[in-house]
Amino acid sequence: MTYIVKPKNHHPDLEKNELGLTRRDYEGSISSLCAGCGHDSISAAILEACFELNISAHNVAKLSGIGCSSKAPAYFLNQSHGFNSVHGRMPSVATGANLANHEMLYLGISGDGDTASIGIGQFVHAARRQLNVVYVVENNGTYGLTKGQFSATNDLESKSKYGEDNLFPSIDLAAMAIQLGASFVARSFSGDKEQLVPLLKAAMKHKGFSFLDIISPCVTFNNHGTSTKSYDYIREHNESVSKPDFVPLGKEITTSYEEGQSVQVPLHDGSLISLEKLSKDFDPSNKASSLAKINKAEEEGKVLTGLLYINTESKDLKETLNVVDKPLNQLSEKDLCPGAEKLQAINKDLC
Repeated sequence: MTYIVKPKNHHPDLEKNELGLTRRDYEGSISSLCAGCGHDSISAAILEACFELNISAHNVAKLSGIGCSSKAPAYFLNQSHGFNSVHGRMPSVATGANLANHEMLYLGISGDGDTASIGIGQFVHAARRQLNVVYVVENNGTYGLTKGQFSATNDLESKSKYGEDNLFPSIDLAAMAIQLGASFVARSFSGDKEQLVPLLKAAMKHKGFSFLDIISPCVTFNNHGTSTKSYDYIREHNESVSKPDFVPLGKEITTSYEEGQSVQVPLHDGSLISLEKLSKDFDPSNKASSLAKINKAEEEGKVLTGLLYINTESKDLKETLNVVDKPLNQLSEKDLCPGAEKLQAINKDLC
């Protein structure tokens, strides 16, 4: 994979946070994703959240699997730790790293194929174990690296770029995460920065499994009239996108609307996606009402966004396993080998 390094020079009067860092200090390589891809908007939101929270990049570990979304960690926080795992196996790598050093902030960046298909088993157990990680799914409903097949989150009867019908119902990862026991579950739209940045900040401060399902439309393979996961698109290129290897020039679409309101966002071909933002009086601590609200929105053909569920009382994996406070990778030989007397006492307890 080729990375393009951004120039280091920047204006001396750029805004700085409490660490004395500018937003430029939180950037990564220049993105190689398609112009107009929602994933770049998510990267920008993560950058903004880390800047506003005064997070030191060297205290962050970025983890990903395979897919367009899994390239995204290269485009923010270039001074952080990172590991690009195999397809669908990011949660197990995150689990091992987290248990080795629980003091770091773990950002797991995944996609709908990486999580809802080949990696769904690992996603299930990361959620139910309350792994302390911010797990972001950049959800576009398609396999962008392999020419636009349906992913498991694509909607029933949605048509592919080639006119094929999706014959199977979609997997709602947010509802699944709530049912599995995740303690922080939210959904947003990649173009809604006003909603997305605060949700990311809250997730980064939450202890436990923080899951964000972010609708992030594919500018190349999911731009058809019946798709619910597309972006606004330069209309004169509509005919050109029929060429399988042509990547059209697209522009980012943004939307802003108040809590408790609905908005219809125009997609690449002029069709609409209906977003509904949760109102302030919604209680996200009630699991049953959260699931009922999600189901009702689905029945009405809407995508519910905002903080869907939170449980501030749940234990994370470290607490459940009673792991020592000192990170395992910092334990000395004396800590790990306390001596023969301690071993004899342990063996005696096991008799």
